[in-house]
Amino acid sequence: MTKKKKQNNNEDMSANSLMDPIGRLMGLRYKSHPWHGIDIGPNAPDVVMCFIEVVPTDTIKYEIDKVSGYLRIDRPQKYSNVVPTLYGFIPQTYCGENVGNYCSQKTNRKEIKGDGDPLDICVLTEKDVPHGDLIAEAIPIGGFRMIDGHAADDKIISVLKSDVVYGDFKDVTELPELALARLKHYFLTYKDMPGLDRESEITHVYGAEEAREVIRLSMKDYEARFENLRKALLSY
Repeated sequence: MTKKKKQNNNEDMSANSLMDPIGRLMGLRYKSHPWHGIDIGPNAPDVVMCFIEVVPTDTIKYEIDKVSGYLRIDRPQKYSNVVPTLYGFIPQTYCGENVGNYCSQKTNRKEIKGDGDPLDICVLTEKDVPHGDLIAEAIPIGGFRMIDGHAADDKIISVLKSDVVYGDFKDVTELPELALARLKHYFLTYKDMPGLDRESEITHVYGAEEAREVIRLSMKDYEARFENLRKALLSY
């Protein structure tokens, strides 16, 4: 392999993370892992692909199993408290050192770390989506700076691309106040159950520009966290 060709291959891998070359070949026969095998998209962080775990009609909170890539039951939703939007995560992101440091800077608090999960995302749409375990393109318009225990647990707020009602919204400040209040209420109460004693708080609501920065940092954290896996794929 020539030096130039190898360089081009490295650039392709950088653009598509763990998708090339083995990821795509495996995807022809096996279901891709939602965290690692789905491309975040060429226009990230302006437009991102996201994996939807939970929809508003779910009375059970589902969460991706990081090892197998399948959805697993996390816990029943509390009473009638169900997520008011589509909810999931952004593939090929990781809340690590960069996300944690950024949260620390914005809150003036020390020793905040990333929560070690992919970056969470809420997707607003006027359509009723009957189930999760699907992917969708979303446009980030803001987010909640949420701290769970001592860990940064940001919630990106987005709109479904081309949605008739929400698709033209550019910033969280354009949202109806009630829509934002419902989201905030959900995240401040969804762990208020016996056995879940960690305190969560939302310190800030931020706009689209800051949401894109949080996504960039989570992409950077992902690259650092899974660098060895990338090297293994490049060696083939």
